[in-house]
Amino acid sequence: MSEMVERVIMDESAITRALNRIAHEILEQNSEAHHLALVGIRTGGVHLAHWLARRIHQFEKIRLPVGEMDVTLYRDDLQTRKNPPVLKKTALPSEITGKNIILVDDVLFTGRTIRAAMDALIDYGRPDFIRLAVLVDRGHRELPIRADHVGKNVPTSPDEIIRVHFKEGEEHRVALITT
Repeated sequence: MSEMVERVIMDESAITRALNRIAHEILEQNSEAHHLALVGIRTGGVHLAHWLARRIHQFEKIRLPVGEMDVTLYRDDLQTRKNPPVLKKTALPSEITGKNIILVDDVLFTGRTIRAAMDALIDYGRPDFIRLAVLVDRGHRELPIRADHVGKNVPTSPDEIIRVHFKEGEEHRVALITT
């Protein structure tokens, strides 16, 4: 059995710089910020969406609504999973029709989670647009999906793992795990 090696590719200061940049990009591309809402995909995206909302408030004194979305039932691999799905809370801003939605996730890989999130959003209403912000884009897309805002592009092999650590009381970090 081979040993797993974890290498930190983003420390807390790198994450902060990336999120500050993404927050500025979002503001620059959306002059009417009162139409914006952030929606974080469970689990890592929720943390990042709240972090981005705090940054945007810090920069522009604008409080954006933040939603949380569980895409479990929208996934295309439910039949292939061995264990039954565990559902978590979905709580979207009161109305997403006519809003400009920034969908937020921690890692973009195949694109299947993002597709599921877009399907779920459309079931709740018809946003004017949906844009994607991710902390890490690792490539290997299986669907024609790309991020509009990326903290860091990290080329990986399909068998490597990107792990984002957001644990209370610990330093936040992003690690690349190889075997």
